[in-house]
Amino acid sequence: MTSRVPLRSLSPDELASFLAHQQQAYADLQARGLKLDLTRGKPAPDQLDLSAALLDLPTTTLDRSGADVRNYGGLEGLPELREIFAELLGVEAAQVLCGGNSSLTMMHQVLTFLLLWGGPGSERAWKDEPVIKFVCPVPGYDRHFSMLADLGIEMLTVPMNADGPDVDAVAALVADDPAVKGMWVVPTYANPTGSVVSPEVARALMAMPTAAPDFRIFWDNAYALHHLTDDEVASADALGLAAAAGNPDRPVLFASTSKITWAGAGVAVMASSEATKAWFLKHLSMASIGPDKVNHLRHVELFGDAEGVRAHMRRHRELIAPKFAAVDAALTAGLEGLEIAEWTRPTGGYFVNLDVLDDTASRVVALAKEAGIALTPAGASFPHGQDPRDRNIRLAPTFPPLDQVEAAMAGVATCVALAAAEHLTAG
Repeated sequence: MTSRVPLRSLSPDELASFLAHQQQAYADLQARGLKLDLTRGKPAPDQLDLSAALLDLPTTTLDRSGADVRNYGGLEGLPELREIFAELLGVEAAQVLCGGNSSLTMMHQVLTFLLLWGGPGSERAWKDEPVIKFVCPVPGYDRHFSMLADLGIEMLTVPMNADGPDVDAVAALVADDPAVKGMWVVPTYANPTGSVVSPEVARALMAMPTAAPDFRIFWDNAYALHHLTDDEVASADALGLAAAAGNPDRPVLFASTSKITWAGAGVAVMASSEATKAWFLKHLSMASIGPDKVNHLRHVELFGDAEGVRAHMRRHRELIAPKFAAVDAALTAGLEGLEIAEWTRPTGGYFVNLDVLDDTASRVVALAKEAGIALTPAGASFPHGQDPRDRNIRLAPTFPPLDQVEAAMAGVATCVALAAAEHLTAG
């Protein structure tokens, strides 16, 4: 094999030799008959087993006030659970709502309520605006984008940097166009880059002038507690920064236990200003008399307090951190020095962001599929699944067993090298 020098520096003969070597390595990979899946960032069965005690809880039917959790009421959610997540998210318990199992559902509710009725500060219902636009940092979370697409909302992309969205790019989009009504932000260990929004960037986002008087930031803190190292970073205080800037209604914070306990039977959390909370509950009360407080109490008993959640997440870390290390080891072993790929080494979250040579990501995914390795489609982290540079691939290593992650990522490195050699040879 050619020594580890940048592929672009090779002579035509050297590049042809490298291509032949990668073609043989790929043939060997195909011959292994692999059947591996790294498409979705799901907890593995051993992670789900950490919450097995939920099946025996709760041990009572009464909350601390003596109310029967099996009955109607309590639209805001169980106070004990709200207090736990207020501490974990750095907000006041009075700002928190606890709902069903899906924070994505809560986001959709907030968005559709805004469309139907407008919110605090709105001049009219958003559906009555000629056009609605959202700012979308990329690469980003595909379900955020598909939700907007389904509702007919236009998407404007800005780069997602290591310290958060490109503030100057965001500010330029929102300053003069009242049609720009909101933006998505995953502030801590962002999907898929692992970026963490700095306090400075958060402050700028909460304070920046906007043409729309009811501009909203959907602050999806899905991975706030999903640390992969001992350095457990704290999320920026979006609600406090917004209130200090005179824009208390701007951020709406979301989180859940989907990757903490059970995605199908967890708890979703929302935090906001007092006005936004009252507005949301007013409309929610037309659709619900109360959430699943039995499940809320079940989670309170499982955790006990905020420190119980933190301890639980450290057990998650013990299970998944080796898988992230395996991704880095395989990509380093297969690709380092070739200058054909860059990947993140996240300190939290659920994903690794892989950028390959322009115009080769789709080829890498296709090669992997033909070798029995299923990856998230290239471009999935962009609106409408369209990456203009065809270079981005989201890697999700948490679900498969460690040995499968090691095998899959070694195979992915082979596919990246082969696609790059093909591209450079053709060019």
